[in-house]
Amino acid sequence: MTKIRQLAIVLGDQLNLDSAVFEDFDPRVDRVWMAENQEEATHVWNHQSRLVAFFAPMRHFREALRRNGHEVLYHELPLDGRQARTSSFASLLAETLREHSVERLVVAQPGDYRVLESLRQTALAANLELEVCPDLHFYCTPERFADWARDRKAMVLDSFYRVMRREHDILVNDEGKPEGGDWNYDQQNRGTFGKSGPGAIPPTPSFAPDAITRDVIDMVRHRFAKHPGDIESFDLPVTREQAIELLDDFVTHRLPNFGNYQDAMWSDQHFLYHSRLSHAMNLHLLAPREVVAAAVAAYREDQVSLANAEGFIRQILGWREYVRGIYWLKMPEYSQHNSLGCDLD
Repeated sequence: MTKIRQLAIVLGDQLNLDSAVFEDFDPRVDRVWMAENQEEATHVWNHQSRLVAFFAPMRHFREALRRNGHEVLYHELPLDGRQARTSSFASLLAETLREHSVERLVVAQPGDYRVLESLRQTALAANLELEVCPDLHFYCTPERFADWARDRKAMVLDSFYRVMRREHDILVNDEGKPEGGDWNYDQQNRGTFGKSGPGAIPPTPSFAPDAITRDVIDMVRHRFAKHPGDIESFDLPVTREQAIELLDDFVTHRLPNFGNYQDAMWSDQHFLYHSRLSHAMNLHLLAPREVVAAAVAAYREDQVSLANAEGFIRQILGWREYVRGIYWLKMPEYSQHNSLGCDLD
């Protein structure tokens, strides 16, 4: 039985080496724990491409951790769909805790309240301390959002967005006023393509599956054959290096027109001027701060207009942070009432 001082739990959407779980990490006595599991893949019915888009980056991050000198206890879903059909975070973690002598558990705050409660219950059953570190990936902590929301009659996104701009010194002057005189340029961000259509749209980078990703594709095809979707054309970034390439390409080729046409659509055009960066940010392959910084730098260097830069930044610093804040403000209460069978309508 291996003695482990600290078991650092890394969830599938926390694939960043600068996570708070590594701040006190000693590879001589600590271990990283990661797990692909059946429950998370089926709790909500997922498109097959989405499953590949989670499991493939997890396996690539495992290899990055090992190259970084970390020993990783990793549960990999087998190809045979008949095996481990009921695996969950709780059952897999409990199995690890039975096999090893662990002093304490540490995890960055999960993005899902259900997962957090599952980890807490598993730690409690094993009589272990679970340290929940802040997720440094985000600009606004749940506590800061709750403080902002307290005593407000209405939680208006634009009000929150202005606070974030000021607190993080993004496109504001020394007096805390917005550059250009306006907080948003939504009126300028409602362009249409007209009858002639969008014209030539710059192609988005495509990332051909490597051996690791192909193994995941085979596993998903066998284990989750009844799930919807086609994975033959899977080309999303699965490593940080690929995510950075996608960011650089977006800033150069699509950001100059993102704001103008951010609400526009056209038949047979899947992406137009949009970034395709959401997935990489959601997995923490990209940090929102570096994405926002890239947009600000492009504006400072006169590569994009203020309206285009601001329209993009608002999606990240405003909407993305706001939705997360609302989730953590309301989800614990909702979960408690729902478990009691209360009518929430």
